[in-house]
Amino acid sequence: MNSTENLRLARQFLEKIGSGASADEIASLCMPDLDWNIPGDSGVLPWVGHKTGRKAILDFVHDTQTMIERVGLDIKDILASDDRAVIFGHLQTRINATGKLIDSPFAIVLTFSDAKIASFLMLEDSFATSMAARL
Repeated sequence: MNSTENLRLARQFLEKIGSGASADEIASLCMPDLDWNIPGDSGVLPWVGHKTGRKAILDFVHDTQTMIERVGLDIKDILASDDRAVIFGHLQTRINATGKLIDSPFAIVLTFSDAKIASFLMLEDSFATSMAARL
């Protein structure tokens, strides 16, 4: 793939996530053996941690739709090369169970294979995320 195609796929991924597309629709953008990683306290929120397979994105979509309220999302930039795209932004999310707000910059690194997302790595303020999710 080339940087133009990777940029298009990264934008498509963000559009589907932001539009409330179904989990299956979003997962269709990913390889069956997707490498999923959001480093942090994996005992607090179910989507945090290292997982493999499309089930990770299916669970992420389902869990975030039921456990959080998206307050704000500001995409600052998307950079793409021949094998990856990096999305920089700022996210505000309210945890339904606690009412606490997560307000954090983030970077998402997507790598691609065969015109699909092969890996997803999200870097955010994992301490603030963990604290907001604790009762």
